[in-house]
Amino acid sequence: MISTLLLTAATLLAACGNGGNKNSDNETTEATTTQKSVVAQEYDFRIVAQHAHSTESYTQGLEYVDGVMWEGTGHEGKSHLQRIDLATGKRDIVASLPKSDFGEGITHFCDRIYQLTWLSEKAFVYDLKGNLLKTIPYRGEGWGITTDGTRLFMSDGSPVIRIVNPDTFNTEGVISVSFNNTTIDLINELEWVDGKIWANIYLSDAIVEIDPASGKVTGFVDLSPLRTLLKENPEAEAMNGIAYNAETKHFYVTGKDWNRLFEIEIIK
Repeated sequence: MISTLLLTAATLLAACGNGGNKNSDNETTEATTTQKSVVAQEYDFRIVAQHAHSTESYTQGLEYVDGVMWEGTGHEGKSHLQRIDLATGKRDIVASLPKSDFGEGITHFCDRIYQLTWLSEKAFVYDLKGNLLKTIPYRGEGWGITTDGTRLFMSDGSPVIRIVNPDTFNTEGVISVSFNNTTIDLINELEWVDGKIWANIYLSDAIVEIDPASGKVTGFVDLSPLRTLLKENPEAEAMNGIAYNAETKHFYVTGKDWNRLFEIEIIK
């Protein structure tokens, strides 16, 4: 069961020291409005379309903006901000990070693209042509990032999602995430959808729906069947990357070096 995987695998990985930075501004405050027990519901999905995806793209962030698919990739010397042609999978690299920086999640905010870095403690901010406008320092690791249109929400591999100021990255609040009343670790790429935060859980093939008011996981989707469709793709690593098309209500999901980007409908 994927629910067991979410609860046990993440805990074991964290115990082995792979759970991200637990001390990056993670105050003990929890953004909680209720103590009522919430049991996460398992949702189904259907594949709407399969799109080509470059196996040279170590996906860290995915964002769909006005008909354009943006992607942030990782690895030192291979970290880029790029656009993807969904018809061909061809990537248009619009900006490259310095060779010393490992790119992480991206989000679109106020006609800007924000791109995190894993260990460099800085975010790169671009215009929609890929021109670098500024960098913003922050404390700790950077994993995933999203926005509700006013604030930014940022993960660092721990059970905590930080609410940060878009101009300063100062922490303005925190959300402690739990799955069926158990803290869940390795929260990675993020996407804001209709008042909820969707997240990849690193090294699992599940995405989860989080209530930002309570931090509780309200639903999850087991996407492991997608791996069977990755033909001749030995490079495929962890699933990562969530984007959302508000017009069609479809999600886009892929993974690090996957040769497919899947357009799916989540069925509740």
